[in-house]
Amino acid sequence: MDEDFSFLQPLDLITKGPTELHNIVKAKKENLRQHKFESNKIMNDLSQDDSRRERVQETDKEMKEKENEHRLEKIRLEKEKEQPKLEYKETQHIDQNHTEKQEDKITVENLENRAQGGAEPMEISQSSMLSPDDTPCSDVKLLKGHTSEVFACAWNPSAPLLASGSGDSTARIWKIADGTCDSSVQNEPVNVVVLQHFKESTNEKSKDVTTLDWNGDGTLLATGSYDGQARIWSIDGELNCTLNKHRGPIFSLKWNKKGDYLLSGSVDKTAIVWNIKTGEWKQLFEFHTGPTLDVDWRNNVSFATCSTDKMIHVCKIGENRPIKTFSGHQDEVNAIKWDPSGSLLASCSDDHTAKIWSLKQDNFLHNLKEHVKGIYTIRWSPTGPGTNSPNQQLVLASASFDSTIKLWDVELGSVLYTLNGHRDPVYSVAFSPNGEYLASGSMDRYLHIWSVKEGKIVKTYTGKGGIFEVNWNKDGDKVAACFSNNIVCVMDFRM
Repeated sequence: MDEDFSFLQPLDLITKGPTELHNIVKAKKENLRQHKFESNKIMNDLSQDDSRRERVQETDKEMKEKENEHRLEKIRLEKEKEQPKLEYKETQHIDQNHTEKQEDKITVENLENRAQGGAEPMEISQSSMLSPDDTPCSDVKLLKGHTSEVFACAWNPSAPLLASGSGDSTARIWKIADGTCDSSVQNEPVNVVVLQHFKESTNEKSKDVTTLDWNGDGTLLATGSYDGQARIWSIDGELNCTLNKHRGPIFSLKWNKKGDYLLSGSVDKTAIVWNIKTGEWKQLFEFHTGPTLDVDWRNNVSFATCSTDKMIHVCKIGENRPIKTFSGHQDEVNAIKWDPSGSLLASCSDDHTAKIWSLKQDNFLHNLKEHVKGIYTIRWSPTGPGTNSPNQQLVLASASFDSTIKLWDVELGSVLYTLNGHRDPVYSVAFSPNGEYLASGSMDRYLHIWSVKEGKIVKTYTGKGGIFEVNWNKDGDKVAACFSNNIVCVMDFRM
């Protein structure tokens, strides 16, 4: 598995089809076999010549070092996500219908086993593509400065600040002026603080910012990166502390509501709770047998984790074993989210299903099976019990590689709406603070805003790159989206 990915570049995974990828792996493995054959021949011929044998051994050593570098590069493709998270998930949907001889089947096993969705073109709903006209440029502010893909963005919960994290080894905090993004401010420079995640002497590649999260009162920003370190920054961009215990890239990072603990999940298969007051780790949770892909707090002391091992664990600070384990998915579990009341847990997987769980029983409450490809992410609406809109229906949104979004009635376990408007995988969805609208971002470059009540697009914007994440501000009048072409955009929204 490791070796197959070592022959591919991140750009290959996005731009090339499954057959091309298969051929690249096959050709490069053949070259490697030929090279090893020649090296072995030289070794035999030079068995009596110590000095020349040492040179050959040195060459083999360099080859192994390069292979190890490639294995590390493969981890960057391990998921978000991208690129560290998302590009990996793209590879999981490569065609399975290869019938090459057994040896080649084994060498490309990791590419071909991800085939569930096939490689046929995405279905496009022609009727729903007749959406409202694209948002005029006067309604959108483009934030330029990142020099690589922007993987994550998050609005500050209390101030007009937007944080973004990128493959350029920086996070940025942008100050977004109140009011509309009209033409008079389009070209004005934006006040931005750059959070550097590397020193000049280090390898920048290892510092891709993969995830970030503001604490509840908006005074601290946590970032997680490919180097396995979490960092805590002040609102003005000063590095408060570096949290260093993970042995692999961090893919998920969440503050608890109280703000005294930070939770991180990593490729190293662990989750760690950090005590922010001391800057030290409080507890290491090592229950998964594969990379931890997502984490989410249930309350201030308990949380859930999910993994490529298909399992979901509910853990509690102070407990040495999970207080509950949910088993039922048939493939990697990509994301988990507790509902606003903390009583229901939703999960989504490459097995094409989303599931809803309760701590009161071992099996799932609902098995949501309408998608035809893997589901990348899920979000609960900020409505129902425990919210500011207790009388509104609680809704779950799921976003899939089949290019659709589905809104679910969680009491009945049935589909309310299938939102057909994207042409490519949908990586991110987000409900507006009042729960009336849903923003979605896709690899097709479209940012759509949907009416939850009607299941229709009410506003749309087309960028110039795939969208990795969308996020609403606290007032619900601006939506941020981060793109693969290094841009962050902020779109006005008023209905």
